[in-house]
Amino acid sequence: MRSLMWGLVCLFGLLAQGIQGSQLRSRHRQTLPGSPLLPKVSPQVSPRVNGSFEDLRSTEQVSDEVRSAEVLSKPQQDERAETSNYLTQDRRNLLSAITGSNCRNRPIDLVFVIDSSRSVRPAEFEKAKEFLINMVDTLEIGSDATRVGLVNYASTVKIEFHLKTYFDKYALKQALARVQPLASGTMTGVAIKATMDKAFVAEAGARPSSMNIAKVAIIVTDGRPQDQVEEVSAAARASGIEIYAVGVDRADLMSLRLMASQPLEDHVFYVETYGVIEKLTAKFRETLCGLDGCAQGHNCQQVCVNNGNSYNCQCWAGYVLNPDKRTCSRRDACAQGHECQHMCVNTGDSYVCKCGVGYILNADKKTCSRADACASGHECQHICIDNGDSYICKCHPGFTLNPDKKTCSRLIADACARGNDCQHICVNNGNSYYCRCQVGYVLNVDQKTCSRADACALGHNCQHTCVNSGDSYICKCRTGYILNADQRTCSRVDACALGHNCQHTCVNSGDSYICKCRTGYILNADQRTCSREDACALGHNCQHTCVNSGDSYICKCRSGYILNADQRTCSQEMRSEITQDACKCEAQILFQKNVQSTIQALSRRLDDLSDRVNQIEDQQQY
Repeated sequence: MRSLMWGLVCLFGLLAQGIQGSQLRSRHRQTLPGSPLLPKVSPQVSPRVNGSFEDLRSTEQVSDEVRSAEVLSKPQQDERAETSNYLTQDRRNLLSAITGSNCRNRPIDLVFVIDSSRSVRPAEFEKAKEFLINMVDTLEIGSDATRVGLVNYASTVKIEFHLKTYFDKYALKQALARVQPLASGTMTGVAIKATMDKAFVAEAGARPSSMNIAKVAIIVTDGRPQDQVEEVSAAARASGIEIYAVGVDRADLMSLRLMASQPLEDHVFYVETYGVIEKLTAKFRETLCGLDGCAQGHNCQQVCVNNGNSYNCQCWAGYVLNPDKRTCSRRDACAQGHECQHMCVNTGDSYVCKCGVGYILNADKKTCSRADACASGHECQHICIDNGDSYICKCHPGFTLNPDKKTCSRLIADACARGNDCQHICVNNGNSYYCRCQVGYVLNVDQKTCSRADACALGHNCQHTCVNSGDSYICKCRTGYILNADQRTCSRVDACALGHNCQHTCVNSGDSYICKCRTGYILNADQRTCSREDACALGHNCQHTCVNSGDSYICKCRSGYILNADQRTCSQEMRSEITQDACKCEAQILFQKNVQSTIQALSRRLDDLSDRVNQIEDQQQY
């Protein structure tokens, strides 16, 4: 497919300071600080507007010519902010000159295909329309120039107007402004097919192929298509339509690549939000317009404005173009009219008002009032009295003005005797005095009256709490502590020593106490008295019978049984054998075993009694 237009040149806008690069100097191109340097591309090569697809986000880093012109319209850093309103109008004029009808592009049939689905918010749709209006503003519109159509789509497709509908730029822009969103799904494939079948046809105003008029479709979307776009886009490109895909925010980048013409780096664009989509205006303008007259070299002192293949010189806001149509001079703001009551002083692009001697500028920054000489500064020791453009000094009662007409001296040597306003004590101090307070009081900030002193606040040495007591203080302790003999420090209270009602043992517990019982006893529910423990009830391992034995227990067997050596289990007696024949060996052996078991049981009983005696003695010692 042939390039969009023969002789198209893409101009990349880069803000630069001063002359850029030795190559530009060799071509004798002069560029003022802040003006864009725009390198050219071969006319036979498809213009590259925004670099590779992988670096699409760099769009936000490239300044368009409109923003560059705005930068150029700014005065130097020392210009004052008060002229902002005045400068704004000049900038508008300059922007209008740059983005107006200066673009003499080759005639094309251009159809905008705009997404207005639910994902596009109303404010974003307005931004998209502004982008289209700005695009139209840069083109030469007419039946023999560029024709523009608009396809609006969501779930359905609406052809807002055909290529043959508007040949007047103003009417075309008004039509774009009236478009309303459809607010449903995103059927991009259906929209591309409708554009191919209904917008780029002779009945809609598309010019025949014999006229060699380029057919260009610019698709603007922010979402993922809900239908297939690859095949229908390929068919549209095969029919001779060159497709540019512009993605915003949530746009699916792979779908953009499937829709756009080759090379993709020339036909696929992406911006973060609709709020910055206007950055692409200059990029498409660079594609659709001819050579940049300013880029070919100029001799403008401040601003160069393209005019087709030529240029015009303009000045920054606050400056006017001289008769040589190249250089600029600063405006005389005062000469153009002012509202100052006294004097007007030029300050950059605006002016400020000033007042004559003895006057000060009022809040309206225009009128003047007579100055208060005392407020402007004086050397009076006591009192300054305004006297027209000057002032005179006076003294307080009891003082006289010295010959220097500034300082004062006291008439009476004893200042306190002359009269004072001290609440307690007046102390003479040369020709003046100062006040003091009685003991136990402190001087207030007025240096006249007195308040009772806060003895604790003045400093104390209490370990716990300081309590004011007249002119002094006393120390107190927190709960659970008692004041020591030094009347400053505190010791923890011995609750048991203060008295308790425990039957056995009292144990201190912080500010209080708890009762405990001796070994072999348990604390009753009243938490004071004790009862002997039931050793058997606490658990035992006797086979037959458990018998309490002081703090412990012993095991016994039922009748007919004897306690075994383990003192827990029982075995049945064998008396019948002994009765039958006590002389037999088996009877003797059994008898010996019984005697031995009895001796062992008595021995253990004696050991238990001995242990208990020792425990009782230990408790008595405690």
